[in-house]
Amino acid sequence: MGPLLALISSLLWGCGDFLGGISTRRVGALRVIAVSYPVGCVLLLVCALTILPGTIDAPTMWLSLLVGVAGIAAMYMFYRTLAIGPMGILSPITAVLSAAIPVAAGLLLGESLTMLAIIGMLIAAAAIVLVSVELGVDERAISARGLAYAITAGTLIGIYLVGVGLAPETSGIWVVTLGRLIGAAVAVIVAAVVLLRPGRPKLTSPYPWIAVIAVGILDSTANGLFQIAVQLDALAIVAVIGSLYPAATVVLARYFLAERMSRLQVLGVGLALVAAAALTIS
Repeated sequence: MGPLLALISSLLWGCGDFLGGISTRRVGALRVIAVSYPVGCVLLLVCALTILPGTIDAPTMWLSLLVGVAGIAAMYMFYRTLAIGPMGILSPITAVLSAAIPVAAGLLLGESLTMLAIIGMLIAAAAIVLVSVELGVDERAISARGLAYAITAGTLIGIYLVGVGLAPETSGIWVVTLGRLIGAAVAVIVAAVVLLRPGRPKLTSPYPWIAVIAVGILDSTANGLFQIAVQLDALAIVAVIGSLYPAATVVLARYFLAERMSRLQVLGVGLALVAAAALTIS
């Protein structure tokens, strides 16, 4: 059940990234996060109080602080990475790092992996790279700042996933919920300081409310499902499945933005499905 929930999380994350990327192009990352994070916070609070209650203790509080700070920083750095580009090179770096760090943490915590799980992870790593490939991208166009942003974003996402994976089983979804609350508070405060300062350019296009609200709902739902998934199965496995989110983003861009998929990207999507199946039954 854990791998299946992780797969659903990756699909929701991919859909949220698609909408978040489109919205960021119009209004900027900070304006998107300042709305999507509070929206997701409300949804998670309702679920934590009514549907999936748990116990809030000291470890839960400390992990929530870690998850909250790492999560909001990761989201901002991830959007900044996509804005700098080239996405076809920087995005795989972020995705692979976000999977590798939880895998290493899981192994250090004593998790054992079957040969099928190991094969599935290797296939997943290949899928993440292939699905994000953009043909014709000049590797010389990579700036030192872009590479630093990608590495930072991937590391922060990996830390976030590890923090969620360490949550006590009795905590329900309180770690991601309280972490989201902390992140929402930071996002609103920073947005108020930065966006309301004198001389700040105003928006020249309508704010994409529906898309940004959807981003908050999709992202927070994915986070909640991931915490449940990691309580049911090994962190190393569910983290890799969760990191397959670029596949959903690429497919959505193909059908809604008419972006062409190369043969390598099609192969990557196919490998992602194979990896998900292998990790689910391992």
